[in-house]
Amino acid sequence: MTPNPSSPPAVPPLEPGHRLSRAEFERRYEAMHDLKKAELIEGVVYMPSPVRLRRHGDPHVRMISWIGVYAAHSPVVVPGDNTTARLDLDNEPQPDGMLLIDPRFGCQAVINENDSVEKAPEWVGEISASSASFDLHTKKAVYRRNGVREYVVWPVLDKQLDWFASRAGQFESLKADAAGILKSEVFPGLWLDSAALIAGDMLRVLAVVQDGVHSPEHAAFTARR
Repeated sequence: MTPNPSSPPAVPPLEPGHRLSRAEFERRYEAMHDLKKAELIEGVVYMPSPVRLRRHGDPHVRMISWIGVYAAHSPVVVPGDNTTARLDLDNEPQPDGMLLIDPRFGCQAVINENDSVEKAPEWVGEISASSASFDLHTKKAVYRRNGVREYVVWPVLDKQLDWFASRAGQFESLKADAAGILKSEVFPGLWLDSAALIAGDMLRVLAVVQDGVHSPEHAAFTARR
């Protein structure tokens, strides 16, 4: 059959390892309707392997449940689950979770007319298999450089959780208080018992974040609406 000269050329598929411009990455991604996740990191296409239940699926639900409860009590906050962030011309990650201050109240990112997130969310969370993952190396550097203010990485196989806060342009580890609770410096009341999260004790995780959203600092934060 002779091809119709008026037909548009087929859009090439995304392939892991390809070096693409952001515009070309987005063109190919939008044409692959069955593709659930692909990222552009430092100009290179990354496409994750099939999601395993205990290595990613279950921890992902735990993280999203935690930030979801916080967002439900925080009308000045916009949460995201697997939402693409257009950070710069070489980086378009799709983090597992994100929190933004509502644009009406001074968000550093922009939600554009196409409902896309432009620039860096204030808070990003990623689930990774281990500390050898690029989430704790290449991607961490990308987030820091683009102005993410807090970055949580959970290397599931290592049974640890790292929470970094941006200070003077560098990521520094957030320290737990005397009770073992990590407390966000950007989102007042976003409190986490990381040991409980890792152990799967979600009743404890949700009780701690409930304490956080009933704190005076959270009340002052949400009073801006």
